[in-house]
Amino acid sequence: MSKNLLAIILILISIFAGSTMGVLIKFAQNDVSIYIAAFLRFLIGFIFIFPYILKTKFKVYKTSNILLHVIRSLLNYPAMLLTFSALMLVPYEKISALNFLVPFFVTILAVLFLKENIRIYRISALVIGFIGMLIILRPGIMDVSLGIQMVLVATFFWSIIIILTKQLTNKDSSITILTYMYTFMTFLTLITAIIFWETPTTNSIIYLSLAAFVGTISHFSINHAFKLVDVSMTQPFSFIGLIIASFYGYFLFNESPDIYTWLGAIVIFIGIIIITIRELKLDKELVRAKVNINS
Repeated sequence: MSKNLLAIILILISIFAGSTMGVLIKFAQNDVSIYIAAFLRFLIGFIFIFPYILKTKFKVYKTSNILLHVIRSLLNYPAMLLTFSALMLVPYEKISALNFLVPFFVTILAVLFLKENIRIYRISALVIGFIGMLIILRPGIMDVSLGIQMVLVATFFWSIIIILTKQLTNKDSSITILTYMYTFMTFLTLITAIIFWETPTTNSIIYLSLAAFVGTISHFSINHAFKLVDVSMTQPFSFIGLIIASFYGYFLFNESPDIYTWLGAIVIFIGIIIITIRELKLDKELVRAKVNINS
């Protein structure tokens, strides 16, 4: 399997798992506050990976980028709380649509700080995705509520987090990055959980356990994808999260996406198809070039 194809598969797994996690968090918050939900989500996630930490005799913590891990977690904390809060205020597919701003922030930051080359087909895919987003949101018609403001601020934080994650993948493994995030986030969320403590219900623990499981899969998958390809290449695929969110919103929360949401989703999907075909073709071209050089 080619490196680009593996990265695409990992990205799609991450998107599906991440969307599912959001649904489970939304269900859990019917019974507990965001502070308890955040703490239990990461505590349970840490418990899931702890056997691996023991197996490596804590060598998984070996890193030369401890400061970046700290900064990443400090940014992840408010981004997570804002997103979790917005889940109770904004329709699920609207949150997914607003998160489409992340690829544009990330692509710009990747060019500025990671010195990545952004080729014309990546720009085209992002532009097509942006047009799809505008069709969905219809600026000027959609009210900018508190929940939407929360998502907008969170998207900026997520963009910086993605850039930091890409930098970390240069030296640290995917599991090391995941372990540090779960370790720091467990302690950070514990502080506010103690302040706003309330006993979680059995249902909320079940939902948060499942959220921790799929969330771990999502984070590990995207971390590994960042090790394989440029950040700007991964971002257009996040648009497919809208389609998943729309299905969840319709079947689980009785949220009916209008015709503009579906029309925008079709436009977005066209952009995804373009970049998928181009990345696979580019990977084959690179292989052929290496064969010619070696021959």
